[in-house]
Amino acid sequence: MNNNIKIAIPVTSNNQIDDHFGHCEFYGIYTISEKNEIVDVKTIKSAEGCGCKSNIASVLASQGVTVMLAGGIGGGAINVLNNSGITVVRGCSGNPEEMVKQYISGSISDSGESCKQHEEHHGEGHDKGHVCNH
Repeated sequence: MNNNIKIAIPVTSNNQIDDHFGHCEFYGIYTISEKNEIVDVKTIKSAEGCGCKSNIASVLASQGVTVMLAGGIGGGAINVLNNSGITVVRGCSGNPEEMVKQYISGSISDSGESCKQHEEHHGEGHDKGHVCNH
């Protein structure tokens, strides 16, 4: 029986967590063993457009993903991911692998903030300096 956890992260082309979920270049899929070790990493190319309107939630769910570590993400995308059985942790930034390690060590929690840029219909933007709560 496979009890591995799979974590998805929206990533930019320079291997940083994308600060806007729907605009990322690709998703990194990290497989975590029962011993809380990263045992596999693969990528899925992102479809263009808003995350809430794409089929990425069902694609990630079909890959066995149950957690999304994200930077900025709108409420619509969170609902779509949650409805696919994926828990969203908002406010993450920096190196994806380091965030995964922090998550599996229990030192990250959800920031509680949705992406203001998306909520304001792509208006003023959002705070790029926000990082995961430790």
